Amino acid sequence: MWRVLKLCARSFMNGDKAKNTGSSSIRWLSSLAMDGVDIEKKSAAYAAVNENVEDNHVLGIGSGSTIVYAVDRLAARVKDENLKVTCIPTSFQARQLIVNAKLTLSDLERNPELDLAIDGADEVDASLCLIKGGGGCLTQEKIVAACAKKFIVIADYRKESKHLGEKWTRGIPIEVIPMAYVPVMRRIKKLFGGEPELRMAKQKAGPVVTDNGNLIVDWKFDKAGDWLKINQQLMMIPGVVETGLFIGMASKVYFGNPDGTVSVR
Repeated sequence: MWRVLKLCARSFMNGDKAKNTGSSSIRWLSSLAMDGVDIEKKSAAYAAVNENVEDNHVLGIGSGSTIVYAVDRLAARVKDENLKVTCIPTSFQARQLIVNAKLTLSDLERNPELDLAIDGADEVDASLCLIKGGGGCLTQEKIVAACAKKFIVIADYRKESKHLGEKWTRGIPIEVIPMAYVPVMRRIKKLFGGEPELRMAKQKAGPVVTDNGNLIVDWKFDKAGDWLKINQQLMMIPGVVETGLFIGMASKVYFGNPDGTVSVR
């Protein structure tokens, strides 16, 4: 079921937990005076952090543009409410966000079980199946999300669709071992059709290289299918490290709307 939050009231205040909420709410609302997709991303991120993060939580911090706002709100709550949280990054970018915000940084060796993971998505369908990996961080994102008791997704309303591929047309990201990218692409095309393409970098010569030293193949599929089965078949191809299909993992999704509200399902 959909639930629409009025951010100027319930989402920000979050009951009686916040300290100095009067001045903080004014500061926060004024910071939302921006245009376009930024306000939608920020609204979703702030609502998710306000409603789900608690004292002493171990948190998985996702990657991408929306997560910047989540870390911003998390840092503010840590300062205003004296929260103690520990953060596990999903990428080099996430690690830098955590460090720059002066939050406590850890890893899965020291904290293999997380209370909550927060991350973005490239597309979310009606069953909360996700396509992730547009930023190339899918493997570490999926590992961290799988270690969390609850996985929360934040996105602007444009990421919502009835079925995968309706909005996101760049294909499903698949991380592959470099030596295997050609056999993997041939196998994907033979099994499923569509067009697998090696992702090329925009500001360097050659392909995109992930934080794990691997390559990304974007599979532009012909039509939606049984994503759980397809994901399992993709993972059986030698050379495939991980896919950007997140099936049955998301507990809740926060979509930021243009009017400053947030729809949750």
